[in-house]
Amino acid sequence: MTATATQTEIQDTAFARLEAEGRLLNPVLKAPTHKPGRFGFRGELALRFSAKLADEARPPELTCDQVMAVATAGDKHLPFFCGWLLSFESLKDVAETLGDTLSAGGKYFLFCDNIDLSKKYQVPYKGALFYVLPILENTVYNEMLELLYLEKGDLKKKDTAGKLDAVADAALKFDVTFDTITYAEGLELMGPVRNPNENRPV
Repeated sequence: MTATATQTEIQDTAFARLEAEGRLLNPVLKAPTHKPGRFGFRGELALRFSAKLADEARPPELTCDQVMAVATAGDKHLPFFCGWLLSFESLKDVAETLGDTLSAGGKYFLFCDNIDLSKKYQVPYKGALFYVLPILENTVYNEMLELLYLEKGDLKKKDTAGKLDAVADAALKFDVTFDTITYAEGLELMGPVRNPNENRPV
């Protein structure tokens, strides 16, 4: 059976610049999803690159991990993005990296390792509103399922693209409000940054 619908290409979406800059790393998914016109990405977003030594490609200095995001063909904005950050401070790097792909109506979720486990915030930044949430020894995927009241069992039979569609569709309808704080207030409230390499075998 041949598909008559034109497949959405990454260059037709808000991911185009991020892809051209080499920021979409270690993808579990970087392909059209099952929703017509939608392109999905699951992986890491490079926020700050290391200085290149000759031709040696070095890993980025800073990344946003466990990213799930979708884009729609012909739309210059990302409607949905979520990911994990070691420190709340890096929200600024995410906002600056995503830049013109952010919109006032988009749904953007950041799970931060160093915010109070009992708190959830809304942080306006660069014309977009970020939901900032704690993460408790869990994955962004599981945290999103919990936040959006999605049953893991219902999604089990879906492939990676199908799971992303389900999460994105639910996230786009998300309208719960949390305490609104400024980025500067968030910096005051955040806890110390954990060393992710601590207790790891050498």
